[in-house]
Parts: sequence; C-alpha cells; structure tokens
Amino acid sequence: MNIYIDNHPFHYETENLVRLFYPNEKLNVISDIPDSLEEPYIYTSLEKQYNCITVFAKLDIDGDKRCSDMLVSVNDEGEEKCSEQTMARALYKILCEHTGVTQPWGILTGVRPVKLFRCLASEYGTSAAKEYFTGRLMVSNAKTELCAVTEGYERKILSLSRPDSFSLYVSVPFCPTRCSYCSFVSQTIEKAKKLIDPYFDKLCREIEYTAEIARDKGLRLESVYIGGGTPTTLSARQMSELIGVLRKSFDMSGCREFTVEAGRPDTIDEEKLLAILGGGVDRISINPQTLNDSVLEVIGRKHTSAQTLEAYELARKLGFRHINMDLIAGLPTDTPESFADTLDRITGLDPESITVHTLALKRSSRLNMEGRSVMGSSSPAAQMLDYCEKQLSEKNYIPYYLYRQSRMEGNLENVGWSKKNFEGIYNVFVMDETHTIIGCGAGAVTKLKQPGGESLSRIFNYKYPYEYIEGFEEILKRKEQIRKFYDELS
Repeated sequence: MNIYIDNHPFHYETENLVRLFYPNEKLNVISDIPDSLEEPYIYTSLEKQYNCITVFAKLDIDGDKRCSDMLVSVNDEGEEKCSEQTMARALYKILCEHTGVTQPWGILTGVRPVKLFRCLASEYGTSAAKEYFTGRLMVSNAKTELCAVTEGYERKILSLSRPDSFSLYVSVPFCPTRCSYCSFVSQTIEKAKKLIDPYFDKLCREIEYTAEIARDKGLRLESVYIGGGTPTTLSARQMSELIGVLRKSFDMSGCREFTVEAGRPDTIDEEKLLAILGGGVDRISINPQTLNDSVLEVIGRKHTSAQTLEAYELARKLGFRHINMDLIAGLPTDTPESFADTLDRITGLDPESITVHTLALKRSSRLNMEGRSVMGSSSPAAQMLDYCEKQLSEKNYIPYYLYRQSRMEGNLENVGWSKKNFEGIYNVFVMDETHTIIGCGAGAVTKLKQPGGESLSRIFNYKYPYEYIEGFEEILKRKEQIRKFYDELS
C-alpha cells in the first residue's frame, strides 16, 4: 500500500498509525507526489494559512473512498505538535470508518503512555489528563482508566529515587533454546556453549570496572536486575560467583531490590536456586508464558507446564518470598479459554507478582505477522487482557507498571501486576527512565539520566557474546563515558 506524504514532516507517525490497521501490509511511504496516485493508497497533506492549519486525509482502498479534513488554530502546545495530532486524528477517523476497527490506544503509538499521563496530570490535573487522552488522543475509556490507576502506583515507586540513584542491569544472553517469538539478543546453549566461560570471565571484569566508576562518582545503587536470555543457564557455581562479584564490587547497602530472571523452568534446579537465595537475591522470575503444553511446543519452549509448577513449588519450598511469573497473551494457537485456564492456575499458586505481556512480533523473530490481522477489542489478545484485568483486580493485584511495543497483537499493552508492597521497582525505573541505568554484558545499554532533567545519553555494549568477548577492551573504554557524564554535571 502507498502512503503519500504531502507538505508535512510526519512520515514516521503516519506510517506507524497506518500499520496499526494494516499490520501485514508492505507500506511504501512516498513524499514526491505524482500526478496520479496509485491505488490502494492513503494520502495526507497539510496547509498553513495565517494562524490556522488545515490537514487533509483520504484513502482509496478496494474501491472504498473516504476523506477527512480538519481546521485548527495553532495553540500554546506549538505548531508542530498541534499539526501532528490533528493529522493523526483525521487519518484515524477514516481508517476506523474503513476497517470498522477502533484502536484501544487511539492515535497513541508511543512506548510510555503512563509517563505521558503523569506529565499531563502534574501540569493540568488528573481529570484534565483523562480528558486529553480520550478527547485529543482518542484512547478508550478503559485504557485511560488503566493508565491513570497505574500512574498512581508508579508515582509512589518513583519517589524512592534520588538524584544520585542508579540501577544496574546484568545481561546473560544464553538460553536453552530460542523461542519462536523472541527478538532479544540471546543464543542457544547448543550453539554458544564454548562462549559461556570466556563471556562469564569478561562479564565479571566489566562489573568490577563499572563498580569502581560508580563508587568514584558517589552513585547510589537502588536495584539490580540479572536478565537475559536466561541467567539460570549458568551453572550454580557461576551464579554464586556472579552474585558474589556484584556484592563485593558495589555498595549494596541502599539496594532495595535484587532480581534474577530464572525464566525458563527447564534451567532451574535446587542447587541453582540455593546459590541465588544464598546470594541475598530477594526476587526471582519464573516465566511459564503459558501452561498449555501444545502452545509451548508451537513456540519452541522445550519444557512442560508440569516443570513450571515443579520449579515454582521448589522455589517456594526453599524460601523465596517474592516470585514473579510472566505470561504472554496472543501466542499462536492459544485461545481466550486456554489463556484463562493458565491465568486461573497461576493465580492459584499465589505468586507475589504476575507480568502479563502481549505478543509483539519483531522482524528478527522466527514467527511473523502473516495472517495475524485481528485487531482492537475483537482480538483474542484483547479478550485475554480483559480477563486478566478482571481476575487480577478481584484477587487484589494492582497494576504497577505498563508499557507498549510496536507490532503488538491487537495494539495492546504489557502490564505488571503485583500484590501491594511487591512491586518490581526496577521495571518502573527502567520504563519511566527515572534515573541512570547502567548495563553490563552483551546487548546491554547504559542510559545516563540527567538528574532533574529529561535528557538521556546512551552507551551501547556490543550485541552478541562473540563480539563482546573480542571487543571487550573497547567496552571498558566506553564505560569511561559514565565518569565524563557525571564530571560535567558537577
């Protein structure tokens, strides 16, 4: 499908909005407008006269021709923002009419709707923020209310951060197998076994080097997250050593949360769990994604639902007091009924937190978007999330963080639910971009946050384990940017 962009700079925003309605289409964005428009097409244009802006959107798809134009005055928000939103509303109107679909998040395509809501609420009040979401951004009442409730819980967590605070992410980019939906930088043990030992040695060195910089700059560690990949692909000895290096290198006296993503149940055993627990880790994540064995097979998870339940019971028996479990709504062959069965069985275990993701298929995943065109409130994923919200709220779980991704099933969201006082604070800090996040390991990104400001500076580690090992000295050099960043603030 052709998307014609006439006299405005909103190429990216227009394409993303169209993709919500046509996730499987190849979209061609064209700025050089020909004399004759080639069908099927969507056309958008902008014209400014004095202090007024006229936006125009039309489509010609499968014989259906629709158009919409809007006239607005440039307000205090500024010309560009006003023009972009008006353009989006005009285009959204005809796309909804043509497809018969309304999007739960309206014209919003950003990752952090809760952060936007908080900014609006702090400036204009909660009621005005809700009106802005439903009126200007066309967000549904249900998603606006979910956003408002989540923002209230997030705000309490954000108040924990101080100007000298930071969180630490440690990457262990290895998995037993690669899930078919996965787009993360991770490699299977079968292919990368020989890399694990040299990678582990380099990772410990990077942690020690990073801690020295953090100590020198007087930074205060708030939370630690060991993720991946699947960190429990490491041996019990390596896991114990890794946690020991972290505790020896960093001042942990102010650390409020220490998470290890145990992830795959088929990598969990008593020896590893004891190593994690003995290291003082206070939060682990055991991630079934689904308890439907046929769905597990389709997505390439080489474990059974029984193994998930056994891993959970073992962790509880050994003394873990905060266990998170991840689920994914919208997996291939899963149905609202089987997803409901999974959720009911998971809540029956009574974990302290449950993170409900919506399937997001990236280009680098083995699954693709072919045939996955059910959108909006009629999508199976939407029914799954509705069931989650109802059941988890009734069972006294609260939504404490929320974020979105591109190419999500049904254009929906990911929500972290927890019992009160069991929120995962690292998740909130990283998604809100509250304070500096320092990353160690392959694929890790350090985000340096200016205290009291919004600017971010990023430092990228090499993506793949072999690159990380070969380019390790360069990674240490890049870490010196942390020192430089804080030197310039003082």
